[in-house]
Amino acid sequence: MGLKAGIVGLPNVGKSTLFNAITKKNILAANFPFATIDPNIGIVTVPDKRLEILEKMYDPNKTIPTSYEFIDIAGLIKGASKGEGLGNKFLSNIRDVDAICEVIRCFEDDNIIHVEGNVDPIRDVETINIELILSDLEIVENRISKIEKKAQSTKEKEAIYELELLTKIRNSLLSNISVRDIELDINEKNIIKPFNLLTQKPIIYIANIKELDIGKENKYIEALKKILHNSEIVEMCTKVESELSEMNDEDKYLFLSELGIKESGLDKLIKSTYNILGLATFFTVGVDECRAWTFKRGMKAPECAGIIHSDFERGFIRAEVISYEDLIFYGSELKAKEAGKMRLEGKDYIMKDGDICHFRFNV
Repeated sequence: MGLKAGIVGLPNVGKSTLFNAITKKNILAANFPFATIDPNIGIVTVPDKRLEILEKMYDPNKTIPTSYEFIDIAGLIKGASKGEGLGNKFLSNIRDVDAICEVIRCFEDDNIIHVEGNVDPIRDVETINIELILSDLEIVENRISKIEKKAQSTKEKEAIYELELLTKIRNSLLSNISVRDIELDINEKNIIKPFNLLTQKPIIYIANIKELDIGKENKYIEALKKILHNSEIVEMCTKVESELSEMNDEDKYLFLSELGIKESGLDKLIKSTYNILGLATFFTVGVDECRAWTFKRGMKAPECAGIIHSDFERGFIRAEVISYEDLIFYGSELKAKEAGKMRLEGKDYIMKDGDICHFRFNV
């Protein structure tokens, strides 16, 4: 399953610099609003040390990590949901993403223009979130105007139920409450799923700081934590990420050590995304290919087999499973099997992070 994230934020907060860094693409990162008109799409591989070790063990013809697709849209401003700065068009480009990454400027620099005239992360968060809410409100109200007539004329239970649900959502949005903060059951979530509401998507706040502020207390981030409470906040310096993207692994490790940090901002961002989306990784291995696959926690073996190919799920028989830890401990599949660590799992098996699988199927 492909993972998609949309990058949003005000102009000149570091969105395009971040995109350049994580995808190693040289897109325009100019110091003026709306430098990005069309959405930029880039794919970055998800780092996983386990896959590197499996590659050394099997020496396959090819190794394929799982990937992460980023969509960078133009900076949003007040009135974006109504078309200001072509904002509504920009927002439509991220309606099918899995998560939203909101970049927030948490540093001062007189040489970089701030569209509002001064640095105020709390105001910036409120500006973006209100625009996302207003954009969703327009979609919900348009749907209400259609379903309301049907509910009144036909008295169908489904139409009445949807109308009541959408009315509840509209009232919440009018109170500046995002859809993700409304208690909805599975049925209600399925009803609104086709609308791809932006405020229903998980959100990660990326606090963009100066290199000199790495590892130090930042008054802007502390202020954000007070209003964002339990939200995911990833602290990073997009300038440093840009420099890291040009380095090999050895130089990158040395640079991070000099900065006094253990992992890059991108690595932290990917971990946060996996966390809020409830994602995990299983592996398929062999001399032809070693590959990482992303799945949602709670998925059963046939569903995960279907991520590889629909025939695998349709004709699923069983899965031969070894945990990554057991494989590494015993040194080979044969030794792990001799030690009784290879399991035959059926259709009800719930996959675990790090499972190494051989799927058996018949179509």
